Amino acid sequence: MSSAIRQRLGAILLAMSVIWTAPVSAEEPVGTLGTVGSDTMAGLMLRWGERLAHRHPGMRLQLQASGSASAPPALTAGTTLIGPMSRPMTEDEKAAFEHRYGYPPRALVVARDALVVVVHRHNPLQSLSRPQLDAIFSDGRRCGAEHALRRWSSLIDGAIQGRIALHGRNAVSGTHELFRREVLCNGAFRPEVSEHPGSAAVVAAVAADPRAIGYAGLNHLTPGVHPVALRGADGVLHRPDPATVRRGDYPLARDLRLYVNLPPGESLPDVERAFVDLILSPEGQAIAEELGFVALPQEVLERQRRELGLETPDS
Repeated sequence: MSSAIRQRLGAILLAMSVIWTAPVSAEEPVGTLGTVGSDTMAGLMLRWGERLAHRHPGMRLQLQASGSASAPPALTAGTTLIGPMSRPMTEDEKAAFEHRYGYPPRALVVARDALVVVVHRHNPLQSLSRPQLDAIFSDGRRCGAEHALRRWSSLIDGAIQGRIALHGRNAVSGTHELFRREVLCNGAFRPEVSEHPGSAAVVAAVAADPRAIGYAGLNHLTPGVHPVALRGADGVLHRPDPATVRRGDYPLARDLRLYVNLPPGESLPDVERAFVDLILSPEGQAIAEELGFVALPQEVLERQRRELGLETPDS
């Protein structure tokens, strides 16, 4: 988790500690909501936590954002009931959970996001194909490229000189795993890829070096970088923006999920229920959009609310 997120979390928890001393109604949910998982979703979870404390002064959020890979073990061990993940659980992760509890974890889609390839703002590169990206980032070129791409002269004429500096996420990140699977055709990253604990750090590194290229979440774009369109085999360019993610036109779009330890036929405990109720409400989805994510279609929200026995919220 970045230092900025840690500082913001500390300030939020300090502010909440004052709010929690206020008396609350006997009908109000009271308790601690602990979550372990995605760094990509850390800022989003914090904002939802702020709003949750405003709605329910007797509740508090404890967030550990070590990466998506940390969520399944925490859920399986019982140290949390909710694990945010920016990638789907693997079959092995699901099997470990089900082996302990006898039922699978419940997956809730809470927002949409996308992986974006970024270069320095002065880099003229506009698009790349998947084989080209694989040849830039991978060790094995499983997507079909004949040669590795290591220098900018292999991609653009004259504007940028020297070797391509590579930046990406660390191995516990769901962003790292999704990029490896979808862009590298399940191959391995080159060892010279500089790994960062968060997308903001990747974007900052690319913004500081005209020779750099990296990948990050859509909501982390800054004026220091510009996104590179993905070029399909038919030559069609797929540009990353909320509209293409919402329509499903962008190849590296993804669902952001909360995995929940919820036995079949049972209701969520009061604290977790209040949190999920907020997330799947118009207010919760508006927070996601404010932070640069893509809100869910109304039908997806309504279906998940029905399945969880949540009342229809006021719009």
